[in-house]
Amino acid sequence: MVALKEKRNIWLVFLFVVLISNYSLYNTGIGVSILPAETAGVVLGSLLDFIIVMPVLMMLYKRKFSIKQAIILAASGCIAARFIIPIDHLQPFVAVTWAGFAIEGALIVIEVVFVTTLVYYMPKILADVRASALPDIFSFPQAVEKHAPKYRIIQLLCTDLLVLYYGFASWKRKERAGITLHKSSSYITFQMMMIHAIVIETIGIHWWLHEKSMVLSIILLILNVYSVLFFLADMQAVRLNPIYATNDALYLSLGLMKRTTIRFANIEKIEKDPELLKEKLSKDTIDFIARDFGEAYPQIILKMREPLEVTFMLGIKKRYNHVAIKVDQIQELKEILQQGMGNNEE
Repeated sequence: MVALKEKRNIWLVFLFVVLISNYSLYNTGIGVSILPAETAGVVLGSLLDFIIVMPVLMMLYKRKFSIKQAIILAASGCIAARFIIPIDHLQPFVAVTWAGFAIEGALIVIEVVFVTTLVYYMPKILADVRASALPDIFSFPQAVEKHAPKYRIIQLLCTDLLVLYYGFASWKRKERAGITLHKSSSYITFQMMMIHAIVIETIGIHWWLHEKSMVLSIILLILNVYSVLFFLADMQAVRLNPIYATNDALYLSLGLMKRTTIRFANIEKIEKDPELLKEKLSKDTIDFIARDFGEAYPQIILKMREPLEVTFMLGIKKRYNHVAIKVDQIQELKEILQQGMGNNEE
């Protein structure tokens, strides 16, 4: 595993070397001094780096290969070349860079169409959410997947809508009774500390950066405002969504960061050995443990018969063979698990 990670990092190093060397060639004194009088051949080589070499290195680093990703990365390379290579040298190939802008623009238009599609289906989505007995953090994404096209922009927008809902519209809701993950931890306190840190950093850096670059200061302000909203929404999502159990499944979430549905029939074993629980969690173990100032250990680890799908922020999904859990009412959770597993064995 370590060897594979190091091999991936090599591609990232190559990527930065290609990027920095091209930037230095056109934007430093040493680079400009070695440029020939006729730069067309050199610029063509740089464009090949931006459009072919760097996208290939990025895909090797991510270990994901697709035509769509290749087109997006190549278009991004065209745009990057437009800003890195001076226009005097780039003039013979300027149409290539505009092609990158055209492709990115077309992709944006397509994404806007998908967003419009989500708006069109929103009444049906909300109707499903109201009719569902599941917590909103589960029922809303399920309704979106049911009615709207399965595209990444839809998943991103789904996440943002949950952030807006829990950040603005959930404050009058009362906490439901149930098994919670955060009350015996410092999770809420930690979230509040992060919010205060972001606010203080925004006030200090924003005004300093405003004098240097108004555009960067505005971008930083927008990112920090969204970060504060996200931490507030995540705190509300944790507080308002205790573990929800049905006859055949356990709906487990830790705020907006991760959630999963555990079918009782898929649980092979409940690990309770105190010594094992204090060991470092393996790579194929997902933890649902609220953030704490001190060391936090799971109270139980569930071994799954088949890999369990866990959904993270932005709709990213991964599979794990074990689930580590720490809750405030551990005895109640054990009883629910034992009863659920017993019902599925009958």
